[in-house]
Formats: sequence, C-alpha cells, structure tokens
Amino acid sequence: MTDGRGAALLRGAMSSPRATFLELFFDLVFVFALTRVSRRLIDDVSANPPDVLRQAAQTVLLFLALWLVWTLTAWVTSRYEPEQSLIQFVVAASMFGSMVMAVALPRAFAERALLFAAGYVAIQVGRPLLLTLALGGHPRRAVTGRILLWSAVGAVPWLLGALLPPAQEVLWTLALAWDYAGLALGWPLPGRGSVRTSGWAVMGEHLAERYQQFFLIALGETILVIGMTVSVGDFSAGQALAFTLSFVTTALLWRIYFHRAGHLLTEAIRVARSPGVLGESASWTHLLIVGGVLLTGVGYELVIAHPSGRTSLGWSVFVAGGPAIFLFARARFEYEIFGRVSRSRMVGAVLLLGLVPAAMWLPPVGLLALGAAVLAGIAVTDAVRAYGRPPERPASPL
Repeated sequence: MTDGRGAALLRGAMSSPRATFLELFFDLVFVFALTRVSRRLIDDVSANPPDVLRQAAQTVLLFLALWLVWTLTAWVTSRYEPEQSLIQFVVAASMFGSMVMAVALPRAFAERALLFAAGYVAIQVGRPLLLTLALGGHPRRAVTGRILLWSAVGAVPWLLGALLPPAQEVLWTLALAWDYAGLALGWPLPGRGSVRTSGWAVMGEHLAERYQQFFLIALGETILVIGMTVSVGDFSAGQALAFTLSFVTTALLWRIYFHRAGHLLTEAIRVARSPGVLGESASWTHLLIVGGVLLTGVGYELVIAHPSGRTSLGWSVFVAGGPAIFLFARARFEYEIFGRVSRSRMVGAVLLLGLVPAAMWLPPVGLLALGAAVLAGIAVTDAVRAYGRPPERPASPL
C-alpha cells in the first residue's frame, strides 16, 4: 500500500507533457529574480569599485544558486506528477523560498546573507525531505534520500557563511561547488554508487519545454531592462539608437536560438533512447545560454544610459561577451540535437570576442551595433541555408 502511494506520485503514461499553470506561476518569481541579478551586475560595473571583479563573482555565485533551485524543480516536475497535491505544495513552497532569495539577493553579501541562505537551504533540504517521506517504501525513495543527505551536508557551509561574514565568500563558494558536484556526479554515496539525472525516467517533452520557457524568461528580463532604462531620464538620439539596437539584438537572440534546433529539442528528447542523458546535457547548455543573455541585458542598460564616449573593457565584456557566450552555448546545443558543430555560430562568437579588446576605440553604441550585425549575419545565414530544404529530423549523438 505504501509502495502504491509512492508510485502515484510518479508520472504515468497518461500524464500530460505540458507545463502546468502552477509551474508558469513559479516562473514569474524568476522573472523578478533575474532582474535582481542584472541590477546587481549593473551596480557593480557602474560604480566601478576597486573590487569590481570580486563583486561580479559574488553575483555570479548568487545566480548559480538560483539556477540550481529552478533546474532541480524542473526535474522534479518532469519525474513526478505535477497534478498531485504534494508536488504542487513542493512547487509552491519552492516558489516562496525563491522569492525570499530574490528579495535578499541585492544585499546577500551584507545584512541579508542569512535570509538568502535560509531561503536556499529550505528549498534544497525541504524538497527531498518531503519527497522521501511521501514515497514511503517505494524504491525511488533511495534517490531522494541520498539527495537529502547531500543537501543537508551542503546546508552547513551555507548557514555558517551567513553567520560568519569574514568567511562568507569562501564558505558559500564551497557550498555551491558541493551542490553542483552532487548534481553532476549523481549524489554518490560510499558503497552505493551514484544516480545521475541522465538515468532518470523523466517526461522528456516536459523538460524540454521548461528549458525553452526559462530561455524566454531571460529574454523577457532583457526587455524589462530596455524598457525601464529608456522610460526614465532623457531620451537623446544616441539613446534612441541604442534602444533600437538593443531590441533588435534581443529579437536576433530569439531567432538564432529557435532556428531548427530550438524547435526540435522537444522532439529530440521524446525520441531519445535515454531522455535523461540529453536532458542533463541540455540543462548545462541552457545555463550558459541564459547566462549569456543576462550579460547581454546588462550591456543594454550600460549602452542606453551612456551611448557615446569610449567603451571600457569591463563594459565590452557585457556588450560583446554576453552574445559570444550565447553563441558558443548555442553551437553546443546544435551538436546536442543534430550531432554537428554550427560553424556560423562559432565564427560569430570568435568575432564578438575579437571586439572586446577593440572596444576601447569604439563608442558603446558602435560596439552594440557591430554585435547586432554579427548576430544578423548568423540569422541571415540560417535563413539562406534553410530556404527550400525540408525540415530536419533530430539526430542527437547523446
């Protein structure tokens, strides 16, 4: 009877692959959370403090913590039936914890450190704890139990770091590395091996849709950055040009992502012999894709606010480096779906990286224009190659 109750939590053959309204509601928190991440990066760069690299690294750490919360929740709802009341409670509770993290994020390395850590730990420990208790005697309990153990160990440096400010950076870095190592290695235990997510029986179409939705959340965040920056203060001709180029760049990122491979992710996972393998690989790829989009959005605000003058090296990392990271990750995505390397994306990424050291001789809006031109060239190349050809089928080597 206990096993039957546990089995009822898992997705069945008749389970819908579409994301539920609760999951989309959950994503709204991350729209806000990503604005806090980009706002913190913008403040780090605009203030130009002597320890700007250190503060930027802190922001990256906080973003990676948010990403881990979101991606593990996505895996849970792809493995377990999201219409079950317990799973809905897990998602709703994770939503509240994520909101706490987002509110604390701007001052997470100051007076709100404990608030951020408490929100994170509550999610990472509470989720596997509830699932372990609910699964009863079901074999799946062994998986959630080991995740619970790893999360409990990782909670110690998170909480200690919040209580010991001089050691916070070191302890939180170790804690995050521990959590990511658990995910990457399958939460191994001595004598009991590991259970990597690549071996999980998941609803592949659902997982693919969730990653596509998070990419759209990241694009939506850049739209918010563009709109909020332009809606305050003056609106000169240079700012109008930067505003237009920023919007065009976002549209090009959308076009390049979804061209063929982006549309076929769901199909590729559905027909894969082991959906978890492709799903696990795609999760790391989308981490880089979203990170590149976020950096690009930070570049938008910097350029719109100061379109003329000389571009600093730090600014060029966002304006040109963000799209370059996106293209490198998108080239990896192409390989995951079709088993080939996209030369246009690799060449575009190299060209964008070449603009970083050359940026000091360009005005910020000029650098943004060159970046948009590179992306437009890739989009045009995609359209020319696809013209008159039948739709491709996924041929993932994973």
